[in-house]
Amino acid sequence: MKVLILSCKTGGGHDAAGFAMKEALEGHGHEAVMFDYLTLAGQKVSDTVGGVYVNTVKKMPHIFGMVYQIGMVASRIMRKSPVYYVNAKMEKYLTPYLEKEQFDAILMPHLYPSETLTYMKRQGRELPPMVAVMTDYTCIPFWEETRCDAYVVAHEEMIKACVKRGIPKEKLIPAGIPVSSRFSKKADQKKAREHLHLPFDKKLYLVIGGSMGAGDLEKLTRQFLKTRKEEEDFIIVCGNNKKIFQKMKKKYKAQEGIFIVGQTRQMDVYMKACDMVYTKPGGLTSTEAAVSGIPIVHTAPIPGCESANRRFFVRHGMSIAPRTVEAQVEKGRELLQNSEKVEAMKKAQKETVSGNSGEEIVGILENLTL
Repeated sequence: MKVLILSCKTGGGHDAAGFAMKEALEGHGHEAVMFDYLTLAGQKVSDTVGGVYVNTVKKMPHIFGMVYQIGMVASRIMRKSPVYYVNAKMEKYLTPYLEKEQFDAILMPHLYPSETLTYMKRQGRELPPMVAVMTDYTCIPFWEETRCDAYVVAHEEMIKACVKRGIPKEKLIPAGIPVSSRFSKKADQKKAREHLHLPFDKKLYLVIGGSMGAGDLEKLTRQFLKTRKEEEDFIIVCGNNKKIFQKMKKKYKAQEGIFIVGQTRQMDVYMKACDMVYTKPGGLTSTEAAVSGIPIVHTAPIPGCESANRRFFVRHGMSIAPRTVEAQVEKGRELLQNSEKVEAMKKAQKETVSGNSGEEIVGILENLTL
């Protein structure tokens, strides 16, 4: 089976889900091709779309939240959204590619290529089976106007909301959000720390700002240092935000017990090495942490789907999410000191989030291509 995985550079979670599926497919002997489909129109188009998204999220999150809410309303009253018509323009680039490269199935961990392919399907194009993978614990606007053959959702609780929005129930499969198998593998904490050259005798807090280095990284770091206990060290992951990485590196280079990390491909190892993770509630990072079985403190979300992710995790006992930075630091420490609550959180994570989603989605694709 030859599978095309189409993503888009609006946040790192979509790519992470795509790479997890590439890993799972290749592990079963299938061929998988993955790329940002906007690059078919030129790298400049991809960079512009990704840049607008990232800058809006980092600099004007309240604007992003407003746009998200407008999208929620529009998706209920409009037959087809402006998003659909904009993405339809990619048809002239995607059609010749698909004609040249023959695929058995197409997988989309992003809405945009799903909109393009839906337009193509409505124009009478012959297309292989199409599977959408939703990468949040909510149904974001406009999925209902797509025409995929199957929709993989993060949890069975999402089915009712998706049906209400107009997606056929028989197409909804609660297989979960795919993450790399590295996160579910057992690993000794001491060996993980040795591999990363981290101290063995400290409580280690992992602070993540997502792929964009967004969130309250600087505020959290200041609060940790202000109230720091002798046995604590902190790892701050800035993602691909080079500006904040350089700023934090310069500011804390002489500070003992603070490790500043940029973009990394070893997030699974960091999660295995640390005692607790502080992260904004992105769908992928939260799922990776839950599959890793590490206590989670959710920090301020980007308004929109991340707010829904946070509510889902808190409701199921998989994280805590105090509202202020001061409370996040304090309540995180309190949680870590209570072994019963830590074990209860890990149990809730194991019971609610599947670490086997990639394998299940491979099975879905195989059944659709029989």
